[in-house]
Amino acid sequence: MTTPFPFTAVVGQDDLRLALLLNAVSPAVGGVLVRGEKGTAKSTAVRALSALMPEVDVVSECRFSCDPGSPDPGCPDGPHEPGGFASRPARMVELPVGASEDRLVGALDIERALSEGVKAFEPGLLADAHRGILYVDEVNLLHDHLVDLLLDAAAMGASYVEREGVSVRHAARFLLVGTMNPEEGELRPQLLDRFGLTVEVAASREPDQRVEVVRRRLAYDDDPAAFAARWAEEEADVRARIVAAKKLLPSVRLGDDALRQIAATCAAFEVDGMRADIVMARTATALAAWAGRTDVLAEDVRQAALLALPHRRRRNPFDAPGLDEDKLDETLEEFSGDDDPDPDLDPDPDSGPDGPDGGGGQPAPDDGPQGGDQEVRPEGEQDGQPQPQPSGAGEQSAARASEPFRTKVLSVPGLGEGAAGRRSRARTEHGRTTGARRPKGSLTKLHLAATVQAAAPHQRARGRSGPGLVVRRDDLRQATREGREGNLVLFVVDASGSMAARQRMSAVKGAVLSLLLDAYQRRDKVGLVTFRGSGADVALPPTSSVDAAAVRLESLPTGGRTPLSAGLLRAHDVLRVERLRDPARRPLVVVVTDGRATGGPEPVALAGRAARLFAAEGVASVVVDCESGPVRLGLAGQLAGELGGTAVTLDELRADSIAGLVKDVQGTSRRAA
Repeated sequence: MTTPFPFTAVVGQDDLRLALLLNAVSPAVGGVLVRGEKGTAKSTAVRALSALMPEVDVVSECRFSCDPGSPDPGCPDGPHEPGGFASRPARMVELPVGASEDRLVGALDIERALSEGVKAFEPGLLADAHRGILYVDEVNLLHDHLVDLLLDAAAMGASYVEREGVSVRHAARFLLVGTMNPEEGELRPQLLDRFGLTVEVAASREPDQRVEVVRRRLAYDDDPAAFAARWAEEEADVRARIVAAKKLLPSVRLGDDALRQIAATCAAFEVDGMRADIVMARTATALAAWAGRTDVLAEDVRQAALLALPHRRRRNPFDAPGLDEDKLDETLEEFSGDDDPDPDLDPDPDSGPDGPDGGGGQPAPDDGPQGGDQEVRPEGEQDGQPQPQPSGAGEQSAARASEPFRTKVLSVPGLGEGAAGRRSRARTEHGRTTGARRPKGSLTKLHLAATVQAAAPHQRARGRSGPGLVVRRDDLRQATREGREGNLVLFVVDASGSMAARQRMSAVKGAVLSLLLDAYQRRDKVGLVTFRGSGADVALPPTSSVDAAAVRLESLPTGGRTPLSAGLLRAHDVLRVERLRDPARRPLVVVVTDGRATGGPEPVALAGRAARLFAAEGVASVVVDCESGPVRLGLAGQLAGELGGTAVTLDELRADSIAGLVKDVQGTSRRAA
């Protein structure tokens, strides 16, 4: 068995370590979401936590880890007789991003269930994680159907498997820990809210701290056992402190003053629902217990807010998470009680969670950033005001996007087989049943009527004598279902001089931002190609991070000629490479232009030949016509015809326009059924 990296040997990352420890003290806090760039010890710290978790008592021979003190009355391995228990370390179960539904919730033996009426059940990862840790690395890449199952289990504390009238239920209460890189996309709001706490992590910019990180990692890689032995005493101390805090937790008093501060803080930051208030209360209580106190102080409430609210206050997907700490302090000051310490007194610098007094409050920061987002402004802007900049001939500074709006649904025609999403029709594991087929691998969705129909003609030959149906594996039929898939939406944006009028470009960016918001909600991948001057650039390679696309779009400058053919050819190259990486994901190309083509010999003819490449390959496309003014040349419509797609104006793109609510992209996909 591999020796894990010691938790106490992790350098810095105070917020991350504190959030994990608070959940070890009080699992009711609700888990931790760790956001940050790659290579910041996210996974290392989470895996190291399992070694610090106290042992759990379980019923002997129970596959579902029932507590001998209060066994689950509905346990599939029950009923359990009194006595007979064992102690074992708390488990940390990892959920792979590509796991199947059966691997997560468990599987029924359908053949035995039909022929013998026996609930033969093989537990899944949710059963393994009961009373332990369920860890999801890259949780933002988890498929939607697995997210739905996690949401159900987290809400009910139990897992249900329902198949054709046969059901199994077992307890599934676990500490949910997820890690993610925001550059790869955001979480669904429902799952985001299920995480009790969130922390932002980043690599230190302090050279001495980075040196220590490298030194410890190299020492661990050379001899993991010896390195762990060096930290054994510190690990034992933290483990003992967790045990002591868990024992103290029921005695911690959450006074009315602290409750008012919690309620006022949640109201001030306009978080949705009441879960934030409850999580803050539990977190503040756990902070007091961790500090060895029986009263919750204002510093505990402040630290609880910093951990529990940042991911709940976002008003739309493109808002960066975080809290205004000045506003937080003002709210806490306004609703502080008379019994609180004098707010004019500076807190003891040694009263942090790792200091001599063991207080809650904000942990002492390491040198270098440990979390939080800094504002990213477009080049040439300071304090929210555009500043003049030297630029090339004809280039203008970036215009801000207008207010986004709800767009029509642009979908790829035909029937795909890509990743689950919410845009185009596809064969999926979830959705309405459309037919049946023989299973290619393990059976996941039984089509009962087709199975019975396949087995019925053979009953006499198989010697059926009783009421049960004699079913063989060859009789089983898999249900085929139709749902929705996510697509690759590749934006090809004209940033040339003909688009450069600031008011016009602001509207264009607002339209693209609206389409990006729609892509976020429909679980698409997005990419961004821009063209102006003498060529085209891939401003953003295909990614699940719609936020990154919005940032690139906001800072996009304009000016110069209109190399339309270069933009289309560059987009064609992007699709060719992406088709090799993910052949099942169908593309949707959105060209945002007024249709003009200038620069080089025969620019219009070159653009037409480039567009016909997409039509020949059956790539679904739409042209957003940005032409304005009383005289319209109709060039965008001609381009749409060459692409084999359709054209919509900026006004027609709005979902509430008279043209209708749904706009299917014309053209046939090469992979359409």
